[in-house]
Amino acid sequence: MDDDFRKQHAKLVRDLADQAADPFIKRRLQDLASRYEINRRTTPVTPLDLEIANPARKPDGASER
Repeated sequence: MDDDFRKQHAKLVRDLADQAADPFIKRRLQDLASRYEINRRTTPVTPLDLEIANPARKPDGASER
């Protein structure tokens, strides 16, 4: 998602929150909008070394049955 997409969706969700009669729904929509805004300000995630989490790889010294 690019910055324009997040900015537009945050505004749309905030507008919906302003119209919500139910306080629970209003709070949830405001939380969602803030998540769009937070994601817009964060840096890209660094890639993980997936070999560490590979369950097929056996640790050294482990025997196979």
